[in-house]
Amino acid sequence: MTAPADRHDFAGLVTRLTGLVTDAVLLTLASLTIGSLPPAVWQQLVGGEPRWLDLLSAAVAAVCPWAYFAACWTLTGTTIGGLLVGARTCRPDGRPLGPVRAAVRAFVGLAVAPLWLVGMLGVLTDRRRRAWHDRLFGTVVRRTSVGLSPTGRGRSRPPVRRTGPAGRIAR
Repeated sequence: MTAPADRHDFAGLVTRLTGLVTDAVLLTLASLTIGSLPPAVWQQLVGGEPRWLDLLSAAVAAVCPWAYFAACWTLTGTTIGGLLVGARTCRPDGRPLGPVRAAVRAFVGLAVAPLWLVGMLGVLTDRRRRAWHDRLFGTVVRRTSVGLSPTGRGRSRPPVRRTGPAGRIAR
């Protein structure tokens, strides 16, 4: 039997919002590039912009945020923003979300983004720091041992100390 999780094992509001803002900046840059670069390159190389290329670029740019979140949560449980702050989205028992849960969570988060942000206030009152959407989808956001935490807080395990012969710390 495992010990009950401590409140500090879960990512807090500032950590989660920092990761989200990082992802939003990256996705804005990616979507702008995907939506405008192919037509601009076509115009420079061939001349004129075909309507189909404008539509295709816009469609791919629109789907990009959903695909990013769904793929990241399915494959690794974290996004680039999550990696930077040391946060991973998973089920309460630590298992990965799975593709369907990750895809639906991403779709709902993007479709009702203002409500998603308001729901983040739930992090302040929940023992496991779950936002409203975490409760809805049966997820938690845990702190991980990676991230750019200058104080080392939020690390799930202490750093490994390597020892040499006779138990001395290796240099």
